[in-house]
Amino acid sequence: MGHRESEGMLVLEAKKMLAAGHSDEEVFAELAARTGTRGVCLLAVCLALGVPRTDAEARLREVEPLFADFAVGEEEDLAFFLTFGHIFLVDRVLDEHEERIRDLLGTAAGAHGGYPGGLLGWFRTGELTKIFLYFSKTRFRDGRGSPHDFWAAMNAAGELLAGQDRTDHEEVAAALQRCRTQAAAIGAK
Repeated sequence: MGHRESEGMLVLEAKKMLAAGHSDEEVFAELAARTGTRGVCLLAVCLALGVPRTDAEARLREVEPLFADFAVGEEEDLAFFLTFGHIFLVDRVLDEHEERIRDLLGTAAGAHGGYPGGLLGWFRTGELTKIFLYFSKTRFRDGRGSPHDFWAAMNAAGELLAGQDRTDHEEVAAALQRCRTQAAAIGAK
């Protein structure tokens, strides 16, 4: 059986496992432990999730040198590392409106002095409302960052989110009100 044939079979198997409710981490660990072909298994899981082949291959090239750091039998540890490194994330293509919101949230993050690394996955998967709600609870301490720029970007992002027909409209509206209150307080100083 050729490389492409075995990869194709692993992609099908990964799709079945994912459809059955297994996590990408579990699927990779099980396939890699069984086959011993970590690179092919990584590609199979990425392709089964819907990551374009060119992106999947680039991700493999990025992490393949690290495979040597994990001995046979440590596939679960490797799978955790790959998941933590966002290797299995499927980047969401945003429409123009969503891109504007994402850019405003990025501006807010920069004005705050950055964001926790865990939010990178939310940016990549287009979880814009989650980011907005998370940032709306921000408190500035120690004179770091630019509160004025942060709250201005947050208000603009919140207006765009609130203008959509959403099931979480009340939560977004409440968070937007918090942002407006913070911006007003900054402006009053």
